[in-house]
Amino acid sequence: MPEIFQASFKESLRIKLLIGFVTIVLIVLMFPKAESLEFEVVEGTVWIHEDLIAPMSFPILKAPDVYRTEIQNAQRSVYPVFSKDNFKFNSVNDSLWAYYDYLTELFDRPLSNPSAGLVNPTFLTDNSYNALFNVYKLSLNDRSYKSLNLEHLFKRVSEALNNIYKTGIISSLPNDNLRDSIAVRTGNVDIIEPIKKYFDTAKAKEAAAAFLQRLNYSHTIKKALIDLSNHFIFPNISYSAENTEKEILQAKNEVSRYLGIINENERIIAKHERVTKESKLKIDSYRAAKGEEYQDKGISTQLFGKFLHIASLITLLTIYFYNFRKRIFFNNVKLLVFSLMFVFVSFITYLINQITVPVPLHFLIFVPAASMILTIIFDSRVGFYSTVIVSLITGALRGNDYSFALMNLFAGALAVYTVRDIKNRSQIFRSFFFILVGYSVAVIAFGLERFASFSTIGLELAFAASNAVISPVLTYGLLIFFERLFNITTDLTLLELSNFDRPLLRDLARIAPGTFNHSMTMGTIAEAAAEKIGANTLLARVGAYYHDIGKITFPENFVENQIGEANIHEEVPPEESVDIIKKHVEEGIKLGQKYNLPNEVIDFIPMHHGTMVIKYFYEKAKERYDDSVDVDEYKYNGPIPNSKETAIVMLADGCESAVRSINDPDQEKIENIIDNIFEERIDAGQLNNSPLTLSDINKVREAFKNILVGQHHKRIRYPNQDEIEQGTDEEIEE
Repeated sequence: MPEIFQASFKESLRIKLLIGFVTIVLIVLMFPKAESLEFEVVEGTVWIHEDLIAPMSFPILKAPDVYRTEIQNAQRSVYPVFSKDNFKFNSVNDSLWAYYDYLTELFDRPLSNPSAGLVNPTFLTDNSYNALFNVYKLSLNDRSYKSLNLEHLFKRVSEALNNIYKTGIISSLPNDNLRDSIAVRTGNVDIIEPIKKYFDTAKAKEAAAAFLQRLNYSHTIKKALIDLSNHFIFPNISYSAENTEKEILQAKNEVSRYLGIINENERIIAKHERVTKESKLKIDSYRAAKGEEYQDKGISTQLFGKFLHIASLITLLTIYFYNFRKRIFFNNVKLLVFSLMFVFVSFITYLINQITVPVPLHFLIFVPAASMILTIIFDSRVGFYSTVIVSLITGALRGNDYSFALMNLFAGALAVYTVRDIKNRSQIFRSFFFILVGYSVAVIAFGLERFASFSTIGLELAFAASNAVISPVLTYGLLIFFERLFNITTDLTLLELSNFDRPLLRDLARIAPGTFNHSMTMGTIAEAAAEKIGANTLLARVGAYYHDIGKITFPENFVENQIGEANIHEEVPPEESVDIIKKHVEEGIKLGQKYNLPNEVIDFIPMHHGTMVIKYFYEKAKERYDDSVDVDEYKYNGPIPNSKETAIVMLADGCESAVRSINDPDQEKIENIIDNIFEERIDAGQLNNSPLTLSDINKVREAFKNILVGQHHKRIRYPNQDEIEQGTDEEIEE
């Protein structure tokens, strides 16, 4: 366990108060802001209060889904804004003729130096470059080629480009804003035009190529001109994300948030009038307006009211713990589990409240998961009472929503029922059906009550089904989280530890069979006694199984495992025997820690002996050393039992061992031995730290007697049994 969870942390009253205060404050901070929360209104119900009269004028807010739809429509009504550059062709044309000057200068070089090879350092292909070079060379040699010179060809390309840029070349639209039309902005004027009116880059190149293909030139020259024109085609109508966003924002701002206005002293709704969609909007708008009015001058008052609201709920649960679950009340670590669970569910509720979508997301507040986790960690009553509190808290966070609180309470209570006697982790998933039934009944009931449409009820049922699926999965994962973080031992953990295939129990049965049988018998006795006094039967049984695991290390040192072997203690002095016997406690604790046994189970290893005197060797030492023996050296190191379960196992260990050693046992002998063991443990103060009452001790004593007398009752001896026990070949006659 982390160091912060030491004894001082667990028991500190200051920490207890701090946990409660912080929990309440965190939940209060998750309440809806700036609203009056004195009532909750459901459409279709009857207004049972007095006539609601507006104390001030306020606007009527549109329904969130309506307003959201209008905003989306306004956004869709905005066309993507494009900026048109009317001077783009001028700059492109200048670049084209600058390239003409560059080529003529380049073509002149090899003519002045015939030995120099032709090099194409431009974007043209070699074929196009050579074609233009040949035209240039031919026009110089023969001045009659006026229609076929380089300047003339560039004019044709310029003409093709001019035609294209006049139409317009548009840049591509973003994938998330594809439209059939666009707004082309020239200066401050937007003109809505269909996209198909303009060229994109690919179609612009096709149009230029088509124009040049119609010219009466050779194929090679046409190809050169097409290559040339392609290089000077760029969009002159460009998408403007910034201007588009401004237009969208303006369109959104133009959507009114309000339907109308309620004037001061105007009636909002009359008594016994049915709450319609319109009247609910007025009531919700009144609540919002009232919250805003008091937000500045009444914020502290409202916060204090919320604090008292949540504090009263937490106090109810605290009173229950103090009166009926003191082990929870006095353990701050366990209280911290409740705090985290309540804050977690409240935070999920807060997040759901922040999401405004036209679907019932509030059904994804996983109250049933919290119910199941707390039931598994503690018990079904704690789980149910916690479900009541967490349902009321989530209902408060939803604006004092009574119907929502009741839905969660019903579903959560059924979830508690499904895991109240859980035997394995996979059983968690059977809760799906019960959670679904709980939510379905509540959804249908409240839906019919408020005249909800079947589509609305169906949608709510779908989300409730999602909760029913996710809650068991969430429970499975969070349960492991709480077990590991807080080192909590649940009944599931104990059930897993009681499996005889666990490594320690398997080794105990194989290496120390006598100790294993003793532990199994003790488990039966301890479980029966624990049931009589309302203790944790499973913990008592598992504690009995593991109380002597330290004997695995040296099984031959203990008489129950010495079948046909010499007793080592007959050959060593009593003080050495005591050290050997006491060592099994230390080894048991080490093994328990090595195999990650819970602390609650490891406690049984030293506590089942407490600080009792190892009587046999103490008496032997007194005989050997003439009574000059320190009794403390012959005592176990303790500690003494501090719970009902560890005390039961201590008593069961002494009684089972003593009864097993009786020669020719009968009921009177067994009962006398048990009474003697009980009196000896009580007189030695071994039960002083345990919560066992005198009534509990008497019930445990009677349970032990019933079981041990039954196990050791006399049996009829078979004929010739004496001969068989001596190893003869005679058989028992049936």
